[in-house]
Amino acid sequence: MLHWQDLLSFPFLGNPITEWALGLATFLVTLTVLPIIKGFIGARRRHWAAQRQELPRAVELTTLLVARTSRVFLWAVALYLASRYLTFTPRLERVLTVIIVVLFWFQVGLWTMATIRFGMDRRRALSSDLDAVLTGSTDIILFSAGLIVWAMVLLLALDNLGVEIKPLLAGLGIGGIAIALAVQTVLGDLLASMSIALDKPFGAGDFLTLGDFQGTVEHIGVKSTQLRSVSGEQIIIANADIVKTRIRNFGRMSERRAVFQFGVGYDTPTDVLAAIPAEVKRIVQAQPNTRFDRCHFLTYGDTALQFELVYFVTRPDFNSYADVQQAINLALLEQLRGMKVQLAPPTRALLYVENPAARGAAGTAAATAGATAGAANPVTAPPR
Repeated sequence: MLHWQDLLSFPFLGNPITEWALGLATFLVTLTVLPIIKGFIGARRRHWAAQRQELPRAVELTTLLVARTSRVFLWAVALYLASRYLTFTPRLERVLTVIIVVLFWFQVGLWTMATIRFGMDRRRALSSDLDAVLTGSTDIILFSAGLIVWAMVLLLALDNLGVEIKPLLAGLGIGGIAIALAVQTVLGDLLASMSIALDKPFGAGDFLTLGDFQGTVEHIGVKSTQLRSVSGEQIIIANADIVKTRIRNFGRMSERRAVFQFGVGYDTPTDVLAAIPAEVKRIVQAQPNTRFDRCHFLTYGDTALQFELVYFVTRPDFNSYADVQQAINLALLEQLRGMKVQLAPPTRALLYVENPAARGAAGTAAATAGATAGAANPVTAPPR
């Protein structure tokens, strides 16, 4: 008759019943306790987020990594701890080792990517002026970081499994050269996107001039950048072409500088000429969002005495600049008329010359021409 002690020591699949019981208990306890801890930390993290509590960076990162822990990884941890009480055949031991190593390094990759995203979000929170730049380059940085992280995870997992990775690295190096030659255009765009992400010459929402193209940046991708032109159509430009051209970024303007000239007649009295700069200064300073720089009687023109005005519009958008310029034009025109100052329009005259000898020989007119005189708006704005 078997005693209960003999039953507990009875071998099953190479292990006594007691060891199977310890392994099962360890597996169940681990698979119960770890999810409870994860759920509790996740609930606290959601509560802190709802209350908008400022947490230390280490605590915030720790709770984030706990939330990014896969449930499959918790199963792997429970299986690993339970297997410490048991002895398996070499083949089964190998299978368990492969499963645990693969799941472990997969979880390390998830934690690493979560840490990178946490760092980017933290920098964005601390540097609010770089929001547009970081938003446009997030996909590029995460894609590039993902390639590096998961490549390292794969190599480390293979190394832990006993695979000799040096020949593999050599083969990948040779294959990589061949692939790089075959897809050098795509790689050029990828490297250019990394350059844009690191150098940050522009961000989403910036208005750019790229050669003959103008538009607002909508999206910065891995291969190309998308612009929305002023006429409405979408412009897609390869990143490699962008880094090779000169970029005018109007989105980074803090203010606009305006320069224009206007002319008055030569018959204007000297005392009136001396009073014009002060009146122009008063007109400019009366406009909102402006900063007066200078106004001078600058040159003697062919048909007028030329004044030059320079001022700044402290709001960078073009509509604000156009509104201020229009208000200054109207006020200046009214003020000069009140001062009995005649604005001098630009004129041009052409002289007609007839050649009677040539007309007599050929019987036709030898030269015809016309005299024209035109007037234009005396107050002009710089091009946009």
